[in-house]
Order: sequence, then C-alpha cells, then structure tokens
Amino acid sequence: MSGPGAVHAKFVPSPWLIAVLVAGAAFMEVLDSTIANVVLPYIAGSMAVSADEASWVITTYLVSNAVIITATGYLARRFNRKRFFLFSLVLFTMSSLMCGLSDNISEMLIFRVFQGLAGGGMVPLAQSILADSFPPDKRGQGFAVFGIAVVVGPVVGPTLGGWLADNFSWNWCFLINVPVGILMTFAIYTILPEPPCETLAFRKSIKFDAIGFVLVATFLGALELVLDRGLEDDWFSSPFIVGASIVSASAFALMVPWEFKQANPVVEVRLVATRQFGSSLLVMLAIGAIVLATTQFTPQLVQQVYGYTAALAGLLLSPGGLVTMVMMVIVGRLSGKVQPKYMIAVGASICALSMYRMTNTYSDLGFWFFAQSRMLLGVGVPLIFIPITAASYDGVPPSKTDQASALMNVARNTGGSIGIAIVSNILAHREQFHQTRLVEHVVPSGPQYQSTLNQTTSFFLAQGSPLPEAQQQAIAWIGNQVRTQATYLGYVDAFWALTLISLAAVPLALILRKVKLGQGPVAVE
Repeated sequence: MSGPGAVHAKFVPSPWLIAVLVAGAAFMEVLDSTIANVVLPYIAGSMAVSADEASWVITTYLVSNAVIITATGYLARRFNRKRFFLFSLVLFTMSSLMCGLSDNISEMLIFRVFQGLAGGGMVPLAQSILADSFPPDKRGQGFAVFGIAVVVGPVVGPTLGGWLADNFSWNWCFLINVPVGILMTFAIYTILPEPPCETLAFRKSIKFDAIGFVLVATFLGALELVLDRGLEDDWFSSPFIVGASIVSASAFALMVPWEFKQANPVVEVRLVATRQFGSSLLVMLAIGAIVLATTQFTPQLVQQVYGYTAALAGLLLSPGGLVTMVMMVIVGRLSGKVQPKYMIAVGASICALSMYRMTNTYSDLGFWFFAQSRMLLGVGVPLIFIPITAASYDGVPPSKTDQASALMNVARNTGGSIGIAIVSNILAHREQFHQTRLVEHVVPSGPQYQSTLNQTTSFFLAQGSPLPEAQQQAIAWIGNQVRTQATYLGYVDAFWALTLISLAAVPLALILRKVKLGQGPVAVE
C-alpha cells in the first residue's frame, strides 16, 4: 500500500519486547555486583596479592556504581536517554572485556571503576524506560520483568561465578558479559524507540547541578567505603574509616539544604520528603538489605558449618529463584487489582516469617530446610518489590521519573550494603560473645566435661590413635564443638536482626496512600 500515510509509518515495538531487552541489560549489571564475590580467592592467587587487596575488586565497583547513579537523570535528559543507555551498555561491555584480560590488580581496579560507572547508569534508566513504555494499568507487569532481573541476578551471580571459576577460569566471570553485551547493544539500538523529541537547544539549556553532584557522590561514595571496609578495618578503630565517616556525614549535611534550594537538583530531595516516595524509599532500603544479605550469608552458613560445596550452596538458592520468577508474574497481574500498600505489608510479613524460620538453625538441618526458607522468601520479595516500585511513581511527574528511578536504585544498592554490613558485624561480634559464654560452662573438672572427654577419647582410640594423641584429639574436638555452637548462635542473632528489618517495612507500607488502580498517577508538581 502506497500513499502519503505510508511514508510516516514506522515500526512500534511491543512494550514487552522493550521490557525483555532493558531487563536483560540490567540483569548483566546486577549479576556483576555479586559474581566476583566468589572468585576473589582465585583473583588473589592469580595476581599474587593478599585477600584484602583482592577485596577492592568489589569495593571499587560498588563505590563507582553508587557515585554515578544520581547523575543518570541529568545525563539522560542532556544527551538523550537512548543514547546514554547505549553508551553505558557499550562501556560496561568493554570494561568487562578489559577486566577479564587484566594482568595485575591495578589494571583490574581501574577497569572495575569504569564497569561500575557504566552499570550505575544502566539500571535506573532501564527502570524509567519501562515506566514510560507501559500504560499505567500495565506498568506493574512490566516491572515484574525488571524485578526478575534485579532480584534473581544476585542469586545467580555466586553460583555462576563459582562454576565458571571451577571449570574454566575466573576471567570468564567478566568475559561472559562480552558476547551478551554486544548482542544486547545491537538489539536495543535497533528496537528501542527514540524518546520524545527534544531540541538540542532545550537539552543544552538543562543546567547541571555540579556542586550537588559532588556532594551526593562524596556522601554515597564515602558511605559505601565505610560499609564495605568497616569490618575488615575494625570500624572506628581505623583512622581511614573515621575519616570516611566524617566526610560522608559532612557531605550529607551540606547536600540536603543545597539541593532544596536548586531549581534543577541532581537529587530531587523534595521527592524524598513526601510521604509516598519517602516511605517507598525506606521500604526499598529494607528489601535491598534482606535480599543481598541472605544471598551472601545463607551459602556462607551452609559451607562454613554444614560442609556444603560451593556448587551445592549455590544450588540451595535455586528453588527460591524459581519461586521468585513465578511470583513476579503473579504479582505483576495482581498489581492492577490490589492496592500496593496491602501487598507490601503481606510481603514484608512473609519475609519476616522466612527470616524467623532461619532463627531455628541447628546442626541436624538438611538441604530442604534452607531451600524451603529461601522459597518462602521468594514468595515475599516480589510482593514487596513490584508494588513498591509502582507505588513510588504515584504522584511523580513524567519529567522526574529518571530521578525517581535513580533514587530507588540508590536505596536498593545502599540497603544491600547496609544489610551485609549489619550481618557481618553481628556475626563477628556475637560469635565471639557466644563463644566466651559457652567456654564459661566448659569446666575441665566438671563431670559432664570428663564424661564427654572420656567418650571422645575412646572413639579416637578405636580409630587407632595412641592414648596421648587420642586425648589431644578429644580436647580439640570439644573446642571445635564450642566454636561451631557459637557460630550457630551468631547466625541466629543475624537472622533475628533481618526479621526485625522485615517487620519494620510493615508499618511503612501501611502509611502509603491508596493509588488509583488501572489509572495513571496524578502528577504532583
């Protein structure tokens, strides 16, 4: 068919196709936030550096990621959202290639900084692209696809990283991004439509809040350093941690009044001050803490105490990941029919129940106890993630969706770092506390100790050890049992803390206002 109308006909991609593409790009970035954790020993050995030096591979990525996220709103408006998204994707792919080819730790850290900067620009833009691609009544279903990428990515990371390192080399944890990144770049360039046309003069007229960006970047970057390095450097006994804390607090104190006065702030703190968005931000902090802390420490628990291999520990998380994917689809369909505040409250309660179940940890538990607890968490997290993402946009004008998505991603990332720091600190101090208390009851002259020592000595004698050696083995075995019990109790305390964090999200959810289901949000300037 020919005619004037045919000249203007153009391909309009399905929003579902857009969702799959941008969520796939986000999945790569989120995956890389955890995939390197499990291969740090391989990197340290390969590059002949200490474990502490190798851990900067994680720190540099997290800090650079946190620094750039808040600037993505301005950069997307200034340089065109599609172009900036593609630039970030290309830079991420190239940085992944160079990380995989690095010969020494200095090269690795430089390229991890670039990878973190690129990744920090991808995830918030993916979320805002989804928000604009779907009509309001379908937006929850679009966020379900994004949620699968963001929630399942950290779960897959350690398992995939361990498998690649064991069967190939640690380099492939980074090189695997290259073919995927090239494919995603081509597909997004071809399919993703251009955003509403804005003149070059308009884009150039957008002013960049440079001072605000420096303050925000300093606050988040220093905070990330404190959270990531605090335990290793003994927190405030370290001058470095004290200095970073002072810098972070000072930047925050200067940032808030400065951003309130700006017409075009790099961080729209006025959004944070509203009941709807502010509550959503706090809930996202909590869900970030729960997801990342449990993803890191559940495999650590079963490897450290139950003797699981890395592959089996990763497999432990898989049933929960499958449940999460199914629930994302279900919650996406419910999002247009049920008020977000109620789904969030139910989801937070289920997460709290999952964490409470984990406080019953003891030595005779099997694989399915942990897998079922993870599956229960997989039911609760989507009930929070999709509704809170949709609720956070209620009342946000379209011109500020990029900033809103950036702030929500800052909350998710920072919440994850806070959760990991809290659990790490609890484990380090409470294990020591419990071991001290347990040792008080291990009295060598007591009848219980003597009975256990005699039985254990007899066991080692039966294994062929001479009497003096059997006695030493028995004493070592008793000491090991005390340490193991202290470890159990430390993890119990950690899961109690995560239970309380989950419960704290319930009242925050209930103070959210009701939204108009199936209709667009009312813009509030």
